[in-house]
Amino acid sequence: MMNEELFQVEESSDSKVVTRRVAVFPQKTPVKFEQERPPEKLVMTFPNLIIREVICFQVVVIILVIISLLFDAPLEELANPQNTPNPAKAPWYFLGLQELLHVFPPVVAGVLIPFCVIVALVIIPYFEINIKREGLWKKNQKKTFIVFSSIIFVLVLILIFFDVFSIAVPTLMIYSFAVLPYFVKKNSRFITWLSQLSLAEWIMTWFALVSLILIFIGTYFRGPGWSWVWPW
Repeated sequence: MMNEELFQVEESSDSKVVTRRVAVFPQKTPVKFEQERPPEKLVMTFPNLIIREVICFQVVVIILVIISLLFDAPLEELANPQNTPNPAKAPWYFLGLQELLHVFPPVVAGVLIPFCVIVALVIIPYFEINIKREGLWKKNQKKTFIVFSSIIFVLVLILIFFDVFSIAVPTLMIYSFAVLPYFVKKNSRFITWLSQLSLAEWIMTWFALVSLILIFIGTYFRGPGWSWVWPW
């Protein structure tokens, strides 16, 4: 293995150039020697950032106050313990969880799914982080396709077993768009855009789409006894 040498050029008092060897390091070294970069433009957190955040916070508060003065909150009448509404629906942001409690057994929706989420939050930081936000099919396309398809296949089987088609259908939709760049090699703008999406972006898209569908179903398609009803 060849070595590289780092020299320093100096000029002596008698106007002679003297070259001195400063260090010797192997060619394959974990230390990366780079030329000096121009200094980056840095700003202080205070007041440059904090002041902007305070201004944005005040603007949001003013907008919310104006909306609250112009429009009444959609509150119902006072609760009557002798007249319980059917169905008793949670606020809209909890309707997705209420829909999960309906389609899954209580142990699965209340214990297993939160446990898997906590375990995922603990394990995910130890995985290889995609700092550059590379596309899903950037590296090892065949291996990525096999692993990705296997996970989706197992997930869809579990969802079909519990008759949770409200999650299985959007999962298959997201999967079909995600694997489209793997099969279609045509250089179109849409395919290029899909191929540039990272795994984190696909997971976030799936999570947002499933949450919206569950909230939409719980709001407009659930009637007495949490049975399926049409909005009209």
